[in-house]
Amino acid sequence: MMHLNWKRSYACVLSGALMATALTALVPTTSAWAQAASLPDFADLVERTSPSVVNIRTLEKVSAATDQAPQMDEDMLEFFRRFGIPIPNMPRQAPRNQQQQPRDEEQPRGVGSGFILTADGMIMTNAHVVEGADEVVVTLTDKREFKAKIIGSDKRSDVAVVKIEATGLPAVKVGDVGRLRVGEWVVAIGSPFGLENTVTAGIVSAKQRDTGDYLPFIQTDVAINPGNSGGPLINMRGEVVGINSQIYSRSGGSMGISFSIPIDEAVRVSEQLRATGKVTRGRIGVQIDQVSKEVAESIGLGKPQGALVRAVEAGAPADKAGIEAGDIIIKFDGKAVEKSSDLPRMVGNTKPGTKSTLTVFRRGATKDIAVTIAEIEADKPAVKANSKSAKPPKTSAAQSLGLVVSDLNEAARKELGGKGGVRVESATDAAARAGLREGDVIVALANVTVSNMQEFESVLTKLDKTKPLSVLFRRGEWSQYTVIRPLK
Repeated sequence: MMHLNWKRSYACVLSGALMATALTALVPTTSAWAQAASLPDFADLVERTSPSVVNIRTLEKVSAATDQAPQMDEDMLEFFRRFGIPIPNMPRQAPRNQQQQPRDEEQPRGVGSGFILTADGMIMTNAHVVEGADEVVVTLTDKREFKAKIIGSDKRSDVAVVKIEATGLPAVKVGDVGRLRVGEWVVAIGSPFGLENTVTAGIVSAKQRDTGDYLPFIQTDVAINPGNSGGPLINMRGEVVGINSQIYSRSGGSMGISFSIPIDEAVRVSEQLRATGKVTRGRIGVQIDQVSKEVAESIGLGKPQGALVRAVEAGAPADKAGIEAGDIIIKFDGKAVEKSSDLPRMVGNTKPGTKSTLTVFRRGATKDIAVTIAEIEADKPAVKANSKSAKPPKTSAAQSLGLVVSDLNEAARKELGGKGGVRVESATDAAARAGLREGDVIVALANVTVSNMQEFESVLTKLDKTKPLSVLFRRGEWSQYTVIRPLK
């Protein structure tokens, strides 16, 4: 009996132990609960900051001229003209004294993002978002739309400022990039692929990432895609710490490496743009390189630092001041030049005409040299392509759809795995409405594969132009269909 009771007791103990084990497996440990509790909730942050983020749509004027005339044999057209017979499907023309000049049509050019700097309508975005635009349309989160004026744009920093006529707008809070830490959570809000008010989150992967002369980028793993450009990078305090500007990608989409312009650099540029409409930068006229460890040790510098002067431009400020090839610039106005990319930013941010002091290491000794900063040559404004410049030939069949296409070069064919197609050089009218754009590769029309312009033209001439046309095309590494619908 006692033995049986022992068995029962053991069974109860065993049952209790198993139940405890099961509960332990089901209920998270204290540390697990703490870890879960520490994960950020972005909802309140997004609710506070998203009204300051805007969608930016750009338009480009395209001449709506004679391209839309019906395609007809020239002899037949002359017959109709000579005998005064109305041309089929041609709208009747007004008397010559009442005729109007052909008007320009506005075609969509691109989509980006931006954020409100001031309550009176100053908005910051990327320069490449508004470059070449004839009209900029800003849409707020409350769906109000405004035509914006471009106040200024700086290609070197990729910063632009536009202005809308409005008051009482919710301006962003500008953060301190110096307090930003690697590993810190950040949020991006923008319009990827035109999808407005999209929120993505991630962490700061690195700071001071050098990818250009004037910008020490913030690197993050936040999902950034085309259309996010110009949108804000926001810390957990609801402050803007950067402008989303670039991605590293092999497909055109996010691969977990994104770059943002530090907000302090962007604000410095925006202040000049708002004041004068342009940015002036300093220069001293030297070509520089990194200092390797071997070089530093061999010349007694101690550690690799500074900017090695490889060449001095004749007549430039550095030449006049006595800077020589082989000098290593280790300080600029008393600030250490840790690496060569620091120097262009330091000099560039100095007002032209300023007298600065360069500390150089020359043949085992340091020396201070005074130099007067000159102004770097300004970027020439972008000039639109002249209609008389060389362009791919327009074919009548493609032209009726608003397309100009060309054969692929050898490099493009290799990228497509040896397959053919035709490259879209420009898309207007029906083709633009279908979403086609420059750089797309058309590989099939109405389910018929086309390898070159000859096949493209041959297929197109056999189709009924009054019916919708299915088009298979590639954009980057992605293939997709669209339908070109003729106007009725």
